[in-house]
Amino acid sequence: MTSLPEVLQGKPVNDSLKPILWIVGTWEATAGKGSFPTINPFTYCERIQFSSFGQPFLNYSSHSWHPEKKVAMHMETGYLRIKPGTDQVAFMVAHNFGLTSLEEGNISGNQVSLKSTQISRMSWAKEPEVTKLERTWSLNDDGTLEQVVFMETKTSSLCEHLRIKYKKID
Repeated sequence: MTSLPEVLQGKPVNDSLKPILWIVGTWEATAGKGSFPTINPFTYCERIQFSSFGQPFLNYSSHSWHPEKKVAMHMETGYLRIKPGTDQVAFMVAHNFGLTSLEEGNISGNQVSLKSTQISRMSWAKEPEVTKLERTWSLNDDGTLEQVVFMETKTSSLCEHLRIKYKKID
C-alpha cells in the first residue's frame, strides 16, 4: 500500500485515488517559462494544490503571479478524477479568463498525461480561441513535480506553451 502524504494523514481517502496520491499536496514554483507564437516569452511563479476530502477525485486550484511585479497572472480551479480500477483520469478545469476544459488521459507510474476532449469559452473571451490543450504532470526522481502544457489556437498549431517545476511545500 502507498503511504499517505502528510496532508492526508488522519483524513479519509477514497481507494480509487491510491494510484495518484503522489500528486496530493501544495506545490510551488518560482521559475515557470511560457511562450507561444503570438506572444512574447515570459516567466511566472505558481502555486498549485491537489487535495482530497474523501471523494473519488482530487480538488485542484492554481494561481500564478509575475515574479518581479508580484501581481496576479492566472487562476484555475477544478477536479482531477480517476476512473476506479483503471489508469484513466479526467481533469475538469475552469480558467479565470473565460475558458473551461475537459481533458482526459491516463496515469502511468508517476506521470499523468492528458488531452482536451472539450473546450468551451465565454462569448467575449480574448482571441484567438483555444482549440486544443495537452498536459503532463510528472513526479521527477528528485521529488519535484513538472508540468508541461501544449496549446493550439485557431491561428497557431499545437506547440509547447508552459513548462514549470514545483517543489512540495505542504
